[in-house]
Amino acid sequence: MSYSKQKSRESRTAIERLYVTMRQLLIRGSYKPSGLSGEALKKALLLLSPEIYGDLNDSEKLELNGLLYVAERLPMGIEECRFIQLIAKEGYQQAGHMPIIPLKRRRNCYRIDKQRMCVEMSRGRSDIYDIITHLTFLNIEADKIMQKALDHKGKVSNNWTKLEEVVTLQQQGEEVDEKKALVYLSNAIGRTVHATKQAVEKFEKSGGCNSLYHFVYWLGKLSMDSAQKGNKREIIVSAKLNDVIGHHVYGEQWATNIKNIMQQNNWLQRPIDIISANLHSVLNAVYGFDVFPQKFDSADKLAAFTSSDAGASKKIKDYALKNGMREVEDNSGTNLTVQLMDLAQLQNSKNPYGFNWPTDDKAPLLLVMDYAFGEQAYECMDELLKPFEHGEEAVNLNVRSISVMGKAGILKGNKGDIMIPTAHVFEGTADNYPLENDLQPDDFKDLGQGVYEGTMITVLGTSLQNKDVLQHFLTSTWNGVGLEMEGAHYQKAIQSAAKIRKSIDEEVKVRYAYYASDNPLKTGATLASGSLGADGIGPTYAITVKILEKIFEEV
Repeated sequence: MSYSKQKSRESRTAIERLYVTMRQLLIRGSYKPSGLSGEALKKALLLLSPEIYGDLNDSEKLELNGLLYVAERLPMGIEECRFIQLIAKEGYQQAGHMPIIPLKRRRNCYRIDKQRMCVEMSRGRSDIYDIITHLTFLNIEADKIMQKALDHKGKVSNNWTKLEEVVTLQQQGEEVDEKKALVYLSNAIGRTVHATKQAVEKFEKSGGCNSLYHFVYWLGKLSMDSAQKGNKREIIVSAKLNDVIGHHVYGEQWATNIKNIMQQNNWLQRPIDIISANLHSVLNAVYGFDVFPQKFDSADKLAAFTSSDAGASKKIKDYALKNGMREVEDNSGTNLTVQLMDLAQLQNSKNPYGFNWPTDDKAPLLLVMDYAFGEQAYECMDELLKPFEHGEEAVNLNVRSISVMGKAGILKGNKGDIMIPTAHVFEGTADNYPLENDLQPDDFKDLGQGVYEGTMITVLGTSLQNKDVLQHFLTSTWNGVGLEMEGAHYQKAIQSAAKIRKSIDEEVKVRYAYYASDNPLKTGATLASGSLGADGIGPTYAITVKILEKIFEEV
């Protein structure tokens, strides 16, 4: 057996162990990172060594890019908390607790006291796996910091005492000697002063987490308290969360609310085209040109303008709300806002693409839903495609097409390139979902960027991927072109509704296209290296416009 194949098998075994261990911990209800279960998670994560966590396996160095990536997706102050409790929607906000929302992951979190943070989990198992993986990473890094904070006799080093003084001064709002502080911090994390300075600046620029000094100090302090004083850290899963997870509680509420609004507006019998995408590209492409007539000749130019001018975005949204759009804010906990666009109320559109549609009850109703997260995609799409039950009557929705535009990791190309799936394969299982994609590579041949067709791998989480596993999917007969978290879940719900439940047309059109936000096989091109930024505008709007063209061709 080749070395690469052996490494791939070891990595896939590590993913399976992580998955099984996390499922077991959910059932059990709690675990200690320094206990047997916590050590099992650490061991599996170290064996896997995901690309997003960079130097995780280097016992001498702190992984700085991974640390920032995780810090921006967890609530500010979580590094200070000994107890992390994962909860369902349990009335914390109604009881007066103010929510803390992480910068780059929409979830409500509540700081109960100095030692306890509650994190609301309402987006399915993928969300829970994601946060447990991040917490395991933080615990590994915390132990590295502790090792450097103690001398060979187990006593606190002078460097650690000096770092503590820096953090105390920061908390009191007093001036800190930055040159000295950087030396103390670089010694504590095993990085050069130059690399430390860059990381400190990134944390300051982020605005979604405490300073790197503060973050490192508290991670190390809690690790030392656990080892020396017996004050063990603990991750707790609430009884309510265990009761509702996997039962579509939030997805059902979300879908029912949307269908109630459709009934109130007499939209249930209208031809419906569902689009899973961000909440700006379809809005701009449909309504934006009417707000700024003759100013832009393409959607990406309009998008570049609106991304730098908040007032322009507000004008487009206000116009849309007066011309047939209804925004459905989520109150169920899914964090998925929906825009319902009644195109019968938008006449004589000035868009440059020649989009045409009837202005009567044959006009399509666009249902644009924000990005789902992992397994949540199945829960919400499954509930959305069920018949609307009104009294004793059950009404099937007239769904003509379902389009999914998302960002994904690419295996063959570069950031900004486009992937067109021919199938979704769910990692770690025998589940696979071949599909007839109504989008084709030729639809994007004039874009000027790479377009790749093949299998998309639906993964348990972006934070669990490593090069050996991804290389296997790329070079084997799986013909993998990219990885994402929702495709198999969406297709599972669509096939179930169309071919088993018969609640939508069996010949419903499906369209999937992804643009590359990262390349986990290239050093420096992972998600931890930063977002795609303005480079994502072109492929995002190219996919959006092509989806709309396909929709209106069928009208």
